[in-house]
Amino acid sequence: MNNQLGHPDVVKALIKAIQLEENKAITFRDYMDICLYSEPQGYYRNESPKIGKQGDFYTSSSVGSVMGEMVAAYICAQLHNEIPNMEPIHIVEWGGGNGRLALHLIDEMKRIAPAIYARLTYTIIESSAYHRGLQRAALEEHAQITQFTSEAEWFAEMPQAHVFVLANELLDAFPVHRIRYKDLLFNESYVTWQEEEQIFQEIWLPISSKRILDCIRRSKVQWSDGQIGEINLDAEEWFSHVSKRIYSGSCIVIDYGDIEKELYASHRYNGTLMCYRKHQAHDNPWIHQGEQDMTSHVNFSSCQTAAHESGFSFCKLQTQREFLVEQGILQRLQNHFDPNPFSDVSKRNRAIRQLLISDQMSELFKVFIATKD
Repeated sequence: MNNQLGHPDVVKALIKAIQLEENKAITFRDYMDICLYSEPQGYYRNESPKIGKQGDFYTSSSVGSVMGEMVAAYICAQLHNEIPNMEPIHIVEWGGGNGRLALHLIDEMKRIAPAIYARLTYTIIESSAYHRGLQRAALEEHAQITQFTSEAEWFAEMPQAHVFVLANELLDAFPVHRIRYKDLLFNESYVTWQEEEQIFQEIWLPISSKRILDCIRRSKVQWSDGQIGEINLDAEEWFSHVSKRIYSGSCIVIDYGDIEKELYASHRYNGTLMCYRKHQAHDNPWIHQGEQDMTSHVNFSSCQTAAHESGFSFCKLQTQREFLVEQGILQRLQNHFDPNPFSDVSKRNRAIRQLLISDQMSELFKVFIATKD
């Protein structure tokens, strides 16, 4: 067996899916889905650490408690003097990771708005039993206001008022269709299994999905010959489903990505698909199946279209830096000279600067907010 192949269970699941198809090939979207989400050893299903020093990547909630505090400030500002004192408030976090963002947000809300905290239910939609365990442990002191549910269960409930859905680095991990424009034609990436070489191989076949073809027709970008890009249909569907559960409130998406014109520009000739393993980034999805993260940049143009079509009345896209400054992050910096770099003040100031400095997360990461009044 090729020693660069990933977990044997994931490799077997991929080979089985390929062999079940008449043409012995699956779409790249299905390949990515199995690598990330197959039970029990897909990347987001297995019990290996994902976030932090021992994992494969960092998130904004890894950088101190500031991001959670700023999201809490935003939500409190939206609720200020707008709702009767007895009406419940719902925050729904989609895929809570290790629970740190939820903890920082709830701690801050309890500190700055105890009246809102008293009416708050914090729901985490998490399909990984491993991550649910981490989240329960992190949120133990707020157990009375936290609950866990599945995507299907939450979608099945009736719409509610004062709902704030939070998705931090969620959409970038949705499986994507991989598209190539060559010789005036668009084709889709499919994956086959080469038994003799013991490798997965990419082939390009005509696009059969009407939804993908419609996305391409709507696009106002001129692709270069040979250019590769990604289409995230699952993200568009997600907005549609989430909208049906929100009578009033906001959907807050924090992720890396850009508008369509930027994502499909000529300098992104090979697309935006990246893999992360032990804090090393590379662009080879054909190895370490189930043992590496696979992501692509979020197309916020298509998110905005999907949000508007789903009934959200107002959408706003800004850089993470702009969002943080709007919520008052600069007032959190403390004028304090401390020779001890490990003091709480020093660590907090460093965390704030790291979130704001443009060569870190602040420009690449965007905050997209879709609102219903």
